[in-house]
Amino acid sequence: MLYIGIDLGTSAVKLLLMEEGGKVLKTVSRDYPCAYPHPGWSEQDPALWYENTVEGLKELLKETDRSEVAGIGIAGQMHGLVLLDNNDNVLRPAILWNDGRSSKENDHLNDSIGREQISKYTGNISFTGFTASKLLWVKNNEPAVFSRIKRIMLPKDYLAYRLTGISVTDYSDASGMLLLDVKNRRWSPEMLDICSVKEDMLPHLHESYEVIGTLAKEAAEELDLKVSVKVVAGAGDNAASAVGTGTVGDGKCNLSLGTSGTLFISSKKFLMDKHNALHAFAHADGHYHLMGCILSAAACNKWWMDDILRTKDYAAEQQGIGEELLGNNRVFFLPYLMGERSPHNDPKARAAFIGMSMDTQREYMTAAVLEGVAFALRDCMEIARSLGLDIERSTIVGGGAKSPLWKKMIANIMDISLDVPENEEGPSLGAAMLSAVGCGAYKDVNEAAEHIVKVRETLEPQKELVKRYDEKYHIWREYYPALKDI
Repeated sequence: MLYIGIDLGTSAVKLLLMEEGGKVLKTVSRDYPCAYPHPGWSEQDPALWYENTVEGLKELLKETDRSEVAGIGIAGQMHGLVLLDNNDNVLRPAILWNDGRSSKENDHLNDSIGREQISKYTGNISFTGFTASKLLWVKNNEPAVFSRIKRIMLPKDYLAYRLTGISVTDYSDASGMLLLDVKNRRWSPEMLDICSVKEDMLPHLHESYEVIGTLAKEAAEELDLKVSVKVVAGAGDNAASAVGTGTVGDGKCNLSLGTSGTLFISSKKFLMDKHNALHAFAHADGHYHLMGCILSAAACNKWWMDDILRTKDYAAEQQGIGEELLGNNRVFFLPYLMGERSPHNDPKARAAFIGMSMDTQREYMTAAVLEGVAFALRDCMEIARSLGLDIERSTIVGGGAKSPLWKKMIANIMDISLDVPENEEGPSLGAAMLSAVGCGAYKDVNEAAEHIVKVRETLEPQKELVKRYDEKYHIWREYYPALKDI
């Protein structure tokens, strides 16, 4: 049988066709625009998601025996706010995860309601990107729209609704709304009250691998698929990507070096650090995970290369960075180009180069950028280790992971073994795997990961480099608090 994975991203929808054994047969990507009507705002028309997904699926299934398609899983950008009225019309453009308009509402939740209370209700504190503060913004600024809300959805769940006619979400994606009591896997009545939301406005909750229904007749006819094709609840993009790298079960770790950077640790029990520096979310495997998110990872290197050095030859810039510079670089870089989420939760934080002298060379600054991102990810790792988690190895994915030098730095800065997966399709692969579990091809997500995820190469830390980088990290981590008030 065949399984489809859909990754509804911010700039494109990516679709994947997978055989039952895990072989990826074909991938398709279709781009769509994002609107920025005011500085700091980020919106999209949900109709674009469905239209491009349908066209992408038609292309994906060309020259394929469509009768073999058994299931569909959907992953997607988290935290976005989609609002429907009584007639299932979209009330306003979706407010996306990277929209910063709700800072006032975010401060209200954290400061007026209080971080301790919000954390007690949900397991997390508020961040500007989370859905709850967006809801409050609509209530405060667009009361006519707020009064007409019938359904509240996340982006991927709108897509599932259009495909099946069923309003559901999964626990991993719902965790990022700040409306879910994550530990107890239920909507938080206190948070619903704070946001003036009734529970019947929200989707029903499911595990990511659970079948929510089958294709609606209209969608099946448009795609030339059987109405018996099953659709599973799916997952938020980070949780789905973790499934695609085998980061499931207890104590597994995945590092992602995309535009932003994430440290993702799976856990069979609910964990929460006392300062809420890491997100405590439900996982797509039916358990939980901790996640640290740094807002600028590969984006830092892209900025440095494209805008400052004005080159596209990233590899050539890294060739001059020799072994003798690693751990001995006297230049430091704080990677806070867009503020920072984990662990500082400081939107006003800014990037900085520190330690240049008359003998500073171009290669020193390039190395400092790569090291600064790795140090920021280690900040997140240190919090996880403070909870008693002993992380000795991790998978690594993302555009930045194509750099052998960057991977070497990370392995030694974190003192962990780094596994590079054979297949790096990310959330779309994870979504396809979830659909295979839902259709009974595998008994659970763990079994699917064991059969499908393979490691291509492993990088081991080097004792001397680990020691040098550990000393450098402890100097680096003093710079943010020293500069914060400035």
